[in-house]
Amino acid sequence: MQVYEGAVDRGLEGVIACTTGISSIVDATLSYRGYTIEDLAANSSFEETVFLLWNNRLPKKEELAKLNADFGREVALEPDLISALKVLPTDVHPMAWLRTAVSTMGLWDADANDMSDEANHRKAIRLSAKMATLVATFCRLRAGKDLVAPKADKSIAWNFLYMLNGSEPSTDMVKVFDTCLLLHADHELNCSAFSTRVVASSLSDMHSAIVSGIGALKGPLHGGANEQVMRTLKEIGSEDNISAWLDTALAEKRKIMGFGHRVYKNGDPRAKILRSMSKEMTEASSEPQWFKMSTILDKEMEERKGLLPNVDFYSASVYYAMGIPLDIFTPIFAVSRVTGWIAHILEQYSKNRIYRPRGQWDGKVNQTYTPIESR
Repeated sequence: MQVYEGAVDRGLEGVIACTTGISSIVDATLSYRGYTIEDLAANSSFEETVFLLWNNRLPKKEELAKLNADFGREVALEPDLISALKVLPTDVHPMAWLRTAVSTMGLWDADANDMSDEANHRKAIRLSAKMATLVATFCRLRAGKDLVAPKADKSIAWNFLYMLNGSEPSTDMVKVFDTCLLLHADHELNCSAFSTRVVASSLSDMHSAIVSGIGALKGPLHGGANEQVMRTLKEIGSEDNISAWLDTALAEKRKIMGFGHRVYKNGDPRAKILRSMSKEMTEASSEPQWFKMSTILDKEMEERKGLLPNVDFYSASVYYAMGIPLDIFTPIFAVSRVTGWIAHILEQYSKNRIYRPRGQWDGKVNQTYTPIESR
């Protein structure tokens, strides 16, 4: 029996699976292509950050204008695709619907099986531009409302809020939502990014790789935590109930979603940015209690368990204050993260070797076949 050095059984924790130049986590610092997330959140836009992730540099003015125009040209869904999507059931998990919608979209993409750099760039534009449209389409179909056509001259953040609600969003809300998309765009070699790279390593098409990322993000241990954070706050109900609720939850050994992180041990830098955004948005929505409750729970979790909030914790109250349905929080994650997945897919294609790890055997040995009559 062969024994492999470094065999692990804890989710590949600490194992270096590939080299990447897309994003990095060092202590409590998250960087995209060498730019800290704080720098980008303060100065960049989502679209500008997408260019950075895909091209390893910030765009010039005319390059950003072209990217925005490309997104605008592709943001609408084709009529035949809309007809196909209307047949899909909407009384399902929104991520399950989105997974199928992206797979269906690939059937209408003439570049689907073209692996040239040019075709992959066109698919990257389409997938990134249409993901927000798909999520808004699901919401409108589920509610029995007419679809709202996006506007080609507006940003992805603006169009999503517009298509979701049917009215033009405020400048402040668009800015906050744009920053949320930027913060979620990539996060090194997480579960969904690794999934897309594994599928891409077989030289499968981009739509298939993105579907695998959506499938991974659907899981509550990866993308569903912010929804559960808001459900927790609503379950608690008020500031006065937090300590007693936490006593019970800890006694019952419940997992408190939105706290702790596999990589960050000294705090998630994205949570710090989202905290101020949560205060701003909850006050604007006349429901400041969600931010106040969050800060109290944040403090108690640090004092009692030594755990700090992650990106999911304060993003929950930000989205809720915007009037976004709870079960759409994770699809919004996909609206942003698809751009990071694409960066990983393109990087994988550029220096590809198919993933083929080995497993450390822990089963039976020296077994011999026994005829069925003798068993």
